[in-house]
Parts: sequence; C-alpha cells; structure tokens
Amino acid sequence: MQPNASPPASPVERSLEEIDLKALAAGKTCFPSPAAWDDEILYFLMLDRFSDGRERGGFNDADGNPVAESAERETPLFRIEADANNAEWQQWFEAGRGWCGGTIAGMRDKLGYLKRLGVTAIWVSPVFRQVTGSDSYHGYGIQNFLDVDPHYGTREELRDFVADAHRLGIRVILDIILNHAGDVFSYQDNQQYFYYEGWQWPVKGYRMHQHDSGSIPFGGNGEAHPDIPMEAAIWPTEFQSATTWTMKGEIRNWDAFPEFLEGDFCSLKEIYLGHGLQDPAQSWDLERRISLFRPSVALDHLIKVYRFWMAYADIDGFRLDTVKHMEPGAVRYFASSIHEFAQTLGKENFPIIGEITGGRSYAMQILDVTGLDAALGIGDLPDKLEFLAKGWRSPGNPETGEQEGYFDLFRNSLLDGKSGHQWYSKHIVTMIDDHDQVGEQRKYRFCGDSTESWKLLKAALGLNLATEGISCIYYGTEQAFNGADPRTGDNSYGDVFLRECMFGGPFGSLQSTGRHFFNEEHEVFRFVGRLAEFRKGEIALRRGRQYLRKVSATGNEGEFFYPQPVNGEMRWVVAWSRNFAETECLCAINTSLEKELTVWAVVDHQLNPPGKTMQCVFSSSPEEEGEETEVVPVCGSAVKITVPPGGFVVYR
Repeated sequence: MQPNASPPASPVERSLEEIDLKALAAGKTCFPSPAAWDDEILYFLMLDRFSDGRERGGFNDADGNPVAESAERETPLFRIEADANNAEWQQWFEAGRGWCGGTIAGMRDKLGYLKRLGVTAIWVSPVFRQVTGSDSYHGYGIQNFLDVDPHYGTREELRDFVADAHRLGIRVILDIILNHAGDVFSYQDNQQYFYYEGWQWPVKGYRMHQHDSGSIPFGGNGEAHPDIPMEAAIWPTEFQSATTWTMKGEIRNWDAFPEFLEGDFCSLKEIYLGHGLQDPAQSWDLERRISLFRPSVALDHLIKVYRFWMAYADIDGFRLDTVKHMEPGAVRYFASSIHEFAQTLGKENFPIIGEITGGRSYAMQILDVTGLDAALGIGDLPDKLEFLAKGWRSPGNPETGEQEGYFDLFRNSLLDGKSGHQWYSKHIVTMIDDHDQVGEQRKYRFCGDSTESWKLLKAALGLNLATEGISCIYYGTEQAFNGADPRTGDNSYGDVFLRECMFGGPFGSLQSTGRHFFNEEHEVFRFVGRLAEFRKGEIALRRGRQYLRKVSATGNEGEFFYPQPVNGEMRWVVAWSRNFAETECLCAINTSLEKELTVWAVVDHQLNPPGKTMQCVFSSSPEEEGEETEVVPVCGSAVKITVPPGGFVVYR
C-alpha cells in the first residue's frame, strides 16, 4: 500500500447507544503504560502540518532501510542554500492559515524517523471530524466526536498507526477537547453574541456547513433527525440536544469568573459540563467548587466518547485542552472515569496531561484537586528554559533567590507545598517550542528571533532532555524551524508561523514551499537521537534529584559562583547535577557561541570525593567523549570540565 493510500472506512456510529465498550475491549491485549512518564520523550506534532507521505530522500523506513522510490513520492529534501525564502510571502502566509495536507498515513510513514530521533511517545493534535467547510486544520473545532476528519484519513488508519507505533515501542497520546465543539450552530439572526451577566442567547439552528446560517432545527431530545446528514450539525446524536450547550456568547474577559467557564471559546461553542459554584467571591476555593459540582449528561457522553477511542485505537494517554475553562469538578469527574477505564484495559499509568494556563500556582492547585497527571502551558517555564539557553536569563541562585531562574522552578517545589524536588519531575511537561505559546509574550519558535539562535539548540535541548520534567519536543525543532514572521522577526498574526509544514507543501519553514524537512543527517536531529539513546541508559538523567552547581573560571577556593547575567547577558557555563542512588551525572551547557569554555564545577562530595576520576560520557562534540578529569578538594569537591560553544556535556 502506498503511504498516501487509505483503507475503506467503516460506517461511523450515529449514536453512543450503538457502542458496546465491553465488547470492544473483549479479548484485546492493550499496550501497557510505562513505569514512569519522566523516562519518556514526547513529540508533539500537528497532524495537518507533519507529513503527507509524498516525501523522498533524507529519511529511512521503520527498519532503517532507504524508502523505495515511487511516482507518489514527489517532494525532495529541503536544502537551505537553494530553497530558503523561495516562496512569494503573501501566498505562503495565506496557505498557512488553512488546510495544508498532512495525513495519518504520512505520519505512519515517518515512524522510523521518529524512532531514530529517540521519541518514545507521540502526542498527536486532535484527529476528530471538523465542521464541514471550516479552516480548522488544527483539529479543535469538532463536529463529530466519533469520526476522524477526512482531511487526515479514517478511523481505521488511526488504529493501524497506533498499532505500528506500538510495535516500535512508541506510545500515542491523543489531544482531546471537553469544553467546546466547533462552530456548529448559529445564534439568532446569525449575530455575534458576547457573554453578558450569564444570559443565554437565542439560537437559530445548527449549521449544515461552516457558511450556513443555521438552517437545521435546533434542540430536540438527542434523537437523530432523519434528514440531518452526518457531515452537518453535531454528532453523535446525543449532543444534538439543546441542553448540551451553555449558549452564553463569546468570552470577552478571559479572567472573569464564571465568564471564562461558561462563554464560547471565540466561535467554538461551549459545552455545558455541569453545575457548580456561581459566587465569584468564592471562586478561589477549588475544593468547595468540586464538592458542589454536579456533572451534566453531556459530560457523561464525552466520557463514553473518549473511552471509545481508548478501546478502539489502544490510545496510551490524553492531552486535555483548555483546562482553565472547565470547572475543576468536571475535570476531576472526567479524570477519575478515564483512569478507571484505563485500568480495565491494563493501562495502569494512563496520563491525562492538562493544558493549564493561569500561572504556576494555579496549575499546581488544579493538579492537586482534579487528579490530572501532569501540566503544560505554564507560561514562565518555557520562557526561562529558552532564554537561559540563549544566555539572557539567570539559572537561579539557591543562596540569595534574588533572580528566580529555571532551576528555581524545581527547587521551589517545597514553597508550592510539594514534598520534594522530584514532584515536578513527574508532573510538569517541559518544552521550548509549542503550537500557540499560550501564556507567553512571544509568538515565535526558539530559532525565530535570530539567524544565530539555531546554534544554541543543542544547549536548549540538552537542558530540556537532562533536567527534571517530562521532556517534549515540538515537531520541527529538531530541524531548526524558524517559525516567525520573516518580515519583522516577530509574529503579528497569532499562531500561524508556529505551524510550518514538515512535508513542505505550500507552507514550509524558512519561507519555502515544495521541499520536505525529514533530514536524518541534520546535526540537531543527530544530536537529539544520540542524547536520547544515552539518556535511555542513565536513570540519573531521567529520575535523579537535581542541583544547580557553582562554577569557577580559576578553580580557586572562594571563587565559585552561580552564573548570573551581566548587563542582561550571560555567555558562560551553566552546570547542574542529576543524582540517583550512587550515581552523579554532572551536566553543563555553554551559552557562548564564540568559543569552548573550560571551568571548574562543584560536584557531590560523598559521591565524588577528591582523588576520584570523572569522565566525559556525552558531548555535543563527540570527539571529547572519554576525556577524564580528577576531582580536586576545592569547595568540597570540584572537577574541571570543557563545554563546546553552544554545546552540552555530561560527566560521570
């Protein structure tokens, strides 16, 4: 079968009553959960932007063999000298605002590429059927919760993709939505209504397609109207009841309670998940809100929907969108129901990762009270990670706490009411790029602010993969995508420039078209693959306690310091240890691009007493691996290390 071919699709259930979950799971041996998700390396891809299966050259198949040539494989590999900036800007930009052509078959075709990158879990953007005629290529505007959008492929293809991923030891996390569907109905007179004091607004009818003004009768008791095609209104039929929706218009104040819970998410229609506390003066009391919450029928329907996908496709985890916009009681009810069902499938560690905006403290509270397994979207974490690697932020200072840095986010877990350093390691997803940069001021990728930034990607990814947290790579980072408005170096058009096509198509990175980026020889790809393989054998790098280390240019007693920016810049070595049982891994990055730097770094006096030898066991410059250094009796214990420009090393 060619990579872009699709097997015939089976009929999709019109009603949840047609689904027998016990029968669906009977006799099935599901792929097990990992022992710990901080062992894993996640890879987040946007399905429409990843692969169309037509690429040739630059990558191999799942077995490591060259991909056979065929007439369908018509897209050659990107070459920066010849192909960058080859597109007319306006056409290229407009193409990025709509569907580009990525498919499940194309994603399946790249499993070998992802395996060699070191990925152990693929987080896939929503696959569900979108409103007919809409431009919601991102997948967050759902029209049918039980079907895959035909732009992507079929349910059968999704199931087969997951099975193939499992055969390679790769798990699949599905991006899901609870609190809204697509723009499936029109308010009265096709007007744009906004939230106002909790009023419900009159609805004209369900849409036949995106540009229909609401020609399908609204409401009903949840039974399917015989004249409504599956491509129109909302499916399965249980969601066609008027009680599914809040009908309160678009959110205007994104921080006003209860507006941000009840209002429509822009044009996406808010689903009524249940009744909870309504008093804004008590909105801070999450436990009281949970105790008062009563789930809606629609929430029970959504639970069955996502249990179906777990059983049908053997999904390994969920990423839950826009948690801030749901009652904590609804999230807790959902998480408990999903975790229970996962255990019946033999998945004892099924993660529900919540996108929780609203600040770090709020995210910690939500994790505590809802039973979500991990959080992402915490605004200051990717900011501190990125700009530490670029030499513009403090790594932290455990002695003074004057400048909170990246390492303080983990050290301060005690201040957040956690029992120790390692709480963050298991409950926070860390990444430097994302599809919308929620909670951040910037709207560009790591490489989008400068032509030199890509040279610091090894330092940034070393930080990402060798510090605490569940490490995640956003697609294209391993190919140094530059995701920013090429005219200004900033992004004035929202998220478009964060979502380039790996397969090239009409919206390739670096303002290119018709050239793909699956280059297994790219130096960043090779670095990540080597580090992921090394990390697999070093439990200290995955689960170890974490300590920021003092460094010194001289190695003299009294001249060891935690590095800090001077006049806004820090072109120096940042070192930290990951300690586990009897092992210490000393890691370091160099934020200078001008030269390699040799410094002394403090290590654990008990694990590495003076006279012991440590060795460079990993370096972004492989020729340095194997170099030995003796522990000296300075600052307790210290070693002399060398870090390549913009590079990353591990000594053990």
